[in-house]
Amino acid sequence: MSAEYAERASRLPGAVVWTRGAARRPGVGEGAAVLPDGCMDLLWTEGRLLVAGPDTRAYRPGPGAQGPWAGVRFYPGTAPALLGVPAHELRDRRVDLVDLWPGAHTRRLVERVDEAPDPAAALEDLALRLAADAEPFDPLLRAVVVSLTAGRSVTATAESVGLGTRQLHRRSLTAFGYGPKTLARVLRLQRALALARADVPFAETAALAGFADQAHLSREVRELAGTPLTELMGR
Repeated sequence: MSAEYAERASRLPGAVVWTRGAARRPGVGEGAAVLPDGCMDLLWTEGRLLVAGPDTRAYRPGPGAQGPWAGVRFYPGTAPALLGVPAHELRDRRVDLVDLWPGAHTRRLVERVDEAPDPAAALEDLALRLAADAEPFDPLLRAVVVSLTAGRSVTATAESVGLGTRQLHRRSLTAFGYGPKTLARVLRLQRALALARADVPFAETAALAGFADQAHLSREVRELAGTPLTELMGR
């Protein structure tokens, strides 16, 4: 695989397939930080399959995380049903799949992806098989993601899907790894970063993304991404 990071839409609805060669991919190689995005990833590197749980802060891998890498980034809330593990148990963690599933079965899966001409395609095929055996994604949870992505409050979101706030919180822990307030913050951060990367001025970005002001945006970026906004955009 190329040393450059590349991604494409997956045949699994809402998912993304990405690759990165030995140089680094955002969030895997040394010094490259993964920012919280509400998603979980199924990861492959030579001889290993891993699961990246949902992040509440920037994840910075150590020097041992070389490549090549491939991954399937799942739509928020969909991975737990495929993997058979509640999202909150994997929050802010990277876990070898062999620690979650029977060892002999997982080792066979690792060998299959290792030996494939295109490991990313083999990993995507694995994700598709998992999805075929899992229950369909709960449309209520999809509605929660859509509502919070649009910037609606947690209370309004709970009302729109017919749940109390406590019920929504419990279901969110299982599906997303954290409560809806944290998910809303993460999705708002991603909205802001998309705008800022499109060269929208920071003050306008803050207003459009739902922050009180630019100072509020800067505080959230520093807390969730672990770096100042101007430095993050400079990268």
